[in-house]
Amino acid sequence: MIDISNAEAEVLTILWGQQPLSAGDIIEQLNQERPWHEKTVKTLLNRLVKKGAVGFEKDKRRYLYYPVLEQASYQQHASQSLIKRLFSGRVSPLVAGFAKHNNLQKEDIESLKQLISDWEREND
Repeated sequence: MIDISNAEAEVLTILWGQQPLSAGDIIEQLNQERPWHEKTVKTLLNRLVKKGAVGFEKDKRRYLYYPVLEQASYQQHASQSLIKRLFSGRVSPLVAGFAKHNNLQKEDIESLKQLISDWEREND
């Protein structure tokens, strides 16, 4: 799996939401959250292209960027990596931490119950 930095992930998130986009379009959307320098974003785009996470096509005098790396694939890898690094590969301490600090909403709990029920049905 491709190693993606947090800043690169922010650029990818924009592209997963809408594509293709020019560097200017991406900068404009990123600047809605906090200021980004044009050179920084272009450097991140170049890195993502070199890593194979983003592709581009030339449209007259500008480049239009689109994601090559699938969002679901990236999320799966990143979440497994996080759980492995911080929780020795166990999910329950992560969920327990959220529950302890009241960060789970009723919908989250219902989704977790359904996931467990589905897993038990498939693995019995």
